[in-house]
Amino acid sequence: MKAVLHFNAGQRLRARLAEVALPRITVVGEQDEARFLAEIRDAEVLLQVFKPVTAATIAAAPKLRLIQKIGTGAHTIDLEAAQEAGVAVADMPGTSTQAVAEHTLALMLAVLRRVGVLDAATRMARGWNVAPEVPESSGEIAGRTVGLVGFGAIPQRLVPVLKALGAEVIFYSRSQRSDAPVRQVSLGELISTADIVSLHLPATPETRHLIDTEALGRMKPGAILINTARGELVDEAALAAKLRSGHLAGAGLDVFEDEPVREPRPLMLCSGAVLTPHIAWLTPETVTRSLEVIAENCRRLAGNQPLLHEVVPAPVAPEPEPTPAPVT
Repeated sequence: MKAVLHFNAGQRLRARLAEVALPRITVVGEQDEARFLAEIRDAEVLLQVFKPVTAATIAAAPKLRLIQKIGTGAHTIDLEAAQEAGVAVADMPGTSTQAVAEHTLALMLAVLRRVGVLDAATRMARGWNVAPEVPESSGEIAGRTVGLVGFGAIPQRLVPVLKALGAEVIFYSRSQRSDAPVRQVSLGELISTADIVSLHLPATPETRHLIDTEALGRMKPGAILINTARGELVDEAALAAKLRSGHLAGAGLDVFEDEPVREPRPLMLCSGAVLTPHIAWLTPETVTRSLEVIAENCRRLAGNQPLLHEVVPAPVAPEPEPTPAPVT
């Protein structure tokens, strides 16, 4: 069974992929469109990371049986086209929970302690001559209120860590969570009272620009915004304006409205912003967990069994016609 991984993989990852027995994985960089179209023609599995899977992509792969998203959510896959073509779609929730939780914490600390500004100053041999406003505007997680917008696996993983560091943790969820170890509040209360607002929601029409000019204006002066969920949740232009005005102390973003980031944006000029390129999920440990899901789903695909984490189910294979009894 042939699979194509459409991703800019390094040598270490390529070596790991070469060890996989099923499927046989061919790696094609995201910029090599000609080679991708050549390789996908006879592939049964497409391993998708960032590059959207369009109806045209599916039409170019007549043997395709499965689009396996490496990560959570299938919003960058044309699900209707996949279903019409009889191609199954699956994702892998949970494989990157630990990685994203740790990266979220890293962004909180980097923004609070002004790591980006101090790193740049030190590299220019001006570390001890940095403006006094820089250390004066830094701080600790201890004693601050961290508001988690959403309460899925990632924010739940963060709760005990944040509490151990001395933070008060509150959360907002659209569903009532009576079993939560921390206090549930309304979204309005969270935005107006949290020192650190951390986003953990999917991108839907209802959540697009959830954090807009009005919401940012209701955040506490000197508060921090963290987003490792989906870029569409935040109005980036409004966020940049609030950072420039000094209303917000900083922001840590791993996701953006338009990805990949290829051109300068206002956020890049904000010294209080720490930016990473949608890479919170990508660790060797996540890769190991992902390869296990890939191998299992390919085994199930070969055996016409239900897939793990199906988004679009595989077509049900017809029952074989019974062989008629010989006439005697």
